[in-house]
Amino acid sequence: MWTIKKGYNSVSKSFRLPEELVKKIDNIAYKNNLSSNQIVIQCLNYAIKNLDDTINGEK
Repeated sequence: MWTIKKGYNSVSKSFRLPEELVKKIDNIAYKNNLSSNQIVIQCLNYAIKNLDDTINGEK
């Protein structure tokens, strides 16, 4: 089960996201008293950690 964590060192980057996705992220952030940025970071970390490494021939 994924649990939401707080606190990160950071670097500034810009990404364009679909409006509906941003609304969902903002809702999750609000319900957990976190910034949207913190939710995005945790979602990306989870996705990268669980990425199928066999894609593009990597192992």
